[in-house]
Amino acid sequence: MKNCVYNFILAIIMTILSISIHAADIKAGRDKAVMCQGCHGLNGNSVVPIFPKLAGQHAAYLESALKAYRDGLRKSTSAKQMIPMATILSDDDIANLAAFYSQVK
Repeated sequence: MKNCVYNFILAIIMTILSISIHAADIKAGRDKAVMCQGCHGLNGNSVVPIFPKLAGQHAAYLESALKAYRDGLRKSTSAKQMIPMATILSDDDIANLAAFYSQVK
């Protein structure tokens, strides 16, 4: 019974996330991603070990991470580089970037 409830809740969450991802503008995300290429590489495929690959990441993770940087909630070493980049992003920009990078291989 617990598995059924767990699976039902998970299905609802995934449906909600997929709706928000489809609502995002992938083309706008691709256009905005130009600002990310210096560190994260073309289409988010970083070849520099200290900069993570963004391509293929889950959109919900990318949104959460970018909002945490923007809102000053992340205090890691990388935050010093990311906070200035993320503070200029709106919620729509973040959703669009996340949608774009989640679709890239």
